[in-house]
Amino acid sequence: MHELAFVFAGFAVGLIVGLTGVGGGSLMTPILIFFFGIKPHMAVGTDLLFAAFTKMGGTVSLARQRLVPWKVVGQLCAGSIPAALLALWALKVLGPASGTAQAIMTTTLGFALLLTAAATLYKVVAFSAQRQVAEAAARKSHTGDPTRPRHWSLPVLLGAVIGTLVTFTSVGAGAIGVTVLLLVYPMLPLPRIIGADIAYAVPLTLVAGLGHASLGSVDWPLLAQLLAGSLPGIWLGSRLVARTPERLIRSALSILLAWAGFKLILI
Repeated sequence: MHELAFVFAGFAVGLIVGLTGVGGGSLMTPILIFFFGIKPHMAVGTDLLFAAFTKMGGTVSLARQRLVPWKVVGQLCAGSIPAALLALWALKVLGPASGTAQAIMTTTLGFALLLTAAATLYKVVAFSAQRQVAEAAARKSHTGDPTRPRHWSLPVLLGAVIGTLVTFTSVGAGAIGVTVLLLVYPMLPLPRIIGADIAYAVPLTLVAGLGHASLGSVDWPLLAQLLAGSLPGIWLGSRLVARTPERLIRSALSILLAWAGFKLILI
């Protein structure tokens, strides 16, 4: 019975990701912790590999359409991969199942969910208008290569912050990553922003997920059950996206994420 519940959870998360583009880690990790009672370190480790496998397919599809700006991906990975390795080293020193590590994970996850909720709500309320203003200003001051950031250090710093968040919480790409990338690369078209966000998340979640696996923080049967549900869910969501009230779904989702974030911080 539990196995079917995990498959259904994977399907539900995949469906929402397909409909809204919100990162699966923002949804799957809290579900595993709150509804299934999975320990935070096991939920995070399992969800990291869950994200790596699901985003591989998206990256291949986007790369075939030439929508992945590999230069941007490299700039982000220059910060995110070293940060992920440092975070894994810290977890190894603390012990992933220790009380200290669990407290760090739940508190950091809570703040990451609040940031994701804010980013999701921002995209609902002010995304289009703010994007147009940013693009107009960028055209006046920023010409040439659209993959050149506002400042060379920004993608590396962004990558380091997201790499740390992802390793501790499995949350950080998705809504947060896309929102910040829009500000750092104002001349890069939105489809290529999304392509960069999905593509750089693959090596990051794979490194962090395999690191967690080496620490014993991955439940492999659970991972298989989640993937069995999520893949058809993402397929269905991506085909229903044009027929659903996205603003309503994102608004409700931001409230749910904020509630989960506050609850985790209080824990």
